[in-house]
Amino acid sequence: MRASAVSPGSAALGVLLAAVLAAPAHAAPLPWAPPPVNICGEVGFDPLNRLPDPAAPPAPPLPPRIDIPIPVPLPTPVPVPDPPHDNTRVAQTPLPMDPCRNPCPEVRDTPEPDSEGGEPMSTGSAAMLPRIQIRPEIEPIPIPVPGGEGDPPQDAPEPVVRPIEPGPVRAPVAQTGVEFVRLVEQVTGPGSANRTDMRWQVDGTDLGLFWETEPGKVAMVFGDTFGEGWVYGGAGADTADWRSNALAFSTDTDLSDGLTIDSMVQDSPCHAAELLGSRKIKNWETTTIPTSGFALGERQFMSYMSVNHWSRIPGMWLTNYGGLAYSDDGGQTWTKDQHAKWENMFGLGRFQVAAMVPRGDYVYMFGTPNGRVGMIGLARVHKKDVLNKTAYQYWVDGSWAPAAENSATPLVLGTASELSVRFDTETGQWQMVYLDAAAGQIVLRTAAEPQGAWTSAVPLVSTEDYPRAYGGFIHPWSTARDLYFTMSAWDSYNVYLMHARLRPPA
Repeated sequence: MRASAVSPGSAALGVLLAAVLAAPAHAAPLPWAPPPVNICGEVGFDPLNRLPDPAAPPAPPLPPRIDIPIPVPLPTPVPVPDPPHDNTRVAQTPLPMDPCRNPCPEVRDTPEPDSEGGEPMSTGSAAMLPRIQIRPEIEPIPIPVPGGEGDPPQDAPEPVVRPIEPGPVRAPVAQTGVEFVRLVEQVTGPGSANRTDMRWQVDGTDLGLFWETEPGKVAMVFGDTFGEGWVYGGAGADTADWRSNALAFSTDTDLSDGLTIDSMVQDSPCHAAELLGSRKIKNWETTTIPTSGFALGERQFMSYMSVNHWSRIPGMWLTNYGGLAYSDDGGQTWTKDQHAKWENMFGLGRFQVAAMVPRGDYVYMFGTPNGRVGMIGLARVHKKDVLNKTAYQYWVDGSWAPAAENSATPLVLGTASELSVRFDTETGQWQMVYLDAAAGQIVLRTAAEPQGAWTSAVPLVSTEDYPRAYGGFIHPWSTARDLYFTMSAWDSYNVYLMHARLRPPA
């Protein structure tokens, strides 16, 4: 995932909040420390706000070059319908007992120690005027043209009309405290213990959304993923082995020392597959990003968003729709449901970025508009009807109402993005973690019911400490005392495991 968009009728607010999110941190940085190194001697990334290396030459006061992008319109034929997705899959062979052994030397050479990862080096301190360069930037103008047959059409489900039903809020639960939050480890990329760059060609990626696929096993799905050729500094480009999403599995039950990835869905040896295809055409469909996952029996479900384009404004993007996909083979291959879609009419759709959680007879869908400046809405659906959009009821002013998607009452005041929600069986309470762009924090709220009332936000991570942090996705095996969640960082564009020690209410 890369950027964001606007809540209904709030374009100016969106620009302001995006600017706040992109602003540099002003807290005092931590002392310099060398970047982390895994047991193989490979250098990783430190996402904390630190002072520069005192032994390094000072950074130049001005960049050596300033690029001025100039949009260049380009008519771009787009064959429709979408071509069928390539579901070629290759079973993963057991990983080597020696974690430093290259599992696929025929795919990628073993790097020399210190040759990957770490912070970018300074280029010197000479006070030279930067070179200004005009950089043409292609702006596709998509033109639909007849294509192949595409996927066969799916039968539409029978329409369901649910009555309006009461959905009262419960009294707020006591506020949960936070004793401390610590960085456990870097989960992905060069220098990580999982060595995802060498094992699955995952050098840069983000998100790391979890769900339990079966007892004792969790899935971990990532957003835009890049392989060899990716460079430090953010998301890569199509030339760096771009996949819109990728899926890993883990059976690691002791998260105190990190999260071990056991395997990933592969389309060739040592290469993570793209699960949900995308056209990769700006202004049509740039990418498809997972937003949550859950299991109902043997079937796995994944919510996702179809991104039309990323905005030039940090923290803004426009979606085509939010949708659902499912898998009947343990997450190896996925089918996009052609009817379970929440279209983004005029950019005002309220359920473009969804976090879906089964509980009791229902699946609850917490949703925000495209981008990082929307408010949280709530819907529910009977488990048997999860792929039938007409069966959803939306929470509006204390009632569950059908066909009221854009009337959903905000669950909390303020904006939210990248929601993650779980039900904690130990306390009988719901936990919600999300990025509050205006506050520059990843926060936690709790409630007795999905519709609330939700407690006030408790800060978990501040962008003053982690300047490029976003995300905040809860591991399903967290407890009432120990909350584990993933965090991504923009500059290193990789995923980190975080641990929050919670303090139960007095």
